[in-house]
Amino acid sequence: MENLPFYVYLVFGITVFVGVFLFFKAAHYSKIFLALLVIWIVFQSVISILDFYATTDSTPPRVALLLIPPLAMTIILFSIRRGKVFIDGLDIRTLTLFHVIRIPVEVTLYWLFLHKAVPELMTFEGRNFDILSGISAPVIYYLVFVKMKLSKSALLIWNFICLALLLNIVFNALLSIPGMFQKFAFDQPNIAVLAFPFVFLPSVLVPLVLFSHLAAIRLVLQDENLTVKLNNE
Repeated sequence: MENLPFYVYLVFGITVFVGVFLFFKAAHYSKIFLALLVIWIVFQSVISILDFYATTDSTPPRVALLLIPPLAMTIILFSIRRGKVFIDGLDIRTLTLFHVIRIPVEVTLYWLFLHKAVPELMTFEGRNFDILSGISAPVIYYLVFVKMKLSKSALLIWNFICLALLLNIVFNALLSIPGMFQKFAFDQPNIAVLAFPFVFLPSVLVPLVLFSHLAAIRLVLQDENLTVKLNNE
C-alpha cells in the first residue's frame, strides 16, 4: 500500500475515536466495555504494526482474527443473561445517532480506493451504498426521537435496511481480501484493512455498527411502548 496523505489517517482516526465514544455513551459510560475495547484495540494495533496480517496465504487465514472474536462476543452477549441486561440498558437514541460515523468511513474508503488500497466496489461508486445509512441516521434520530413524527415501526425498518447495507459491503469486502476466499477485485484487492490503522474498520467499527443495529432491533421489538416512553422522558 502506497504512502497515504496525512488527512486520510486523520479523518479515519477521528472517526474511530468518535465511534467508540458514541457507543461508550450509549452504554452509559460502562468502564467494563471501555476496558475490553481498549485492550482489543491495543492488541490489534500491535499485531497489525508487526505486519501479522500481511501474510495472506496462511491456513487458517489470519484475517479471521479481525472478525471472529468480535462476532463471538456479540453472540455471547445476546445469549447470556448479563449480556442481555447490558443490551437492554443501551440508549437507543445514541445508538441511532452513532451511525453518522458511516459517512466519514465511506469517504475514507473512497480515498483508499483512489490510492489503490481498496477496490472500487467497496466505495459508493461501486457496490457500497452504506453511506445512505450515515446520511439518514440524523434524520431518523430527529423524526423519531425529537419530533416524534415516525413510529417505532419506521425505526425498526430503518435498522433492518441499514443492517442489510452493512452486510452487503462486509460480504464484498471480505471476498476482495487477498487469500483463499478472494472472489473479487484481483486487479486492486482490499489490502487497506490488513494494515494499521485501517484494521480498526473490520475489527472495531464494523462490529460496533453490527451490534448497534442488533441491539436497536431487540430494544424496539421487546418494548411495545418504546415511543411513548421516550416521549415521556
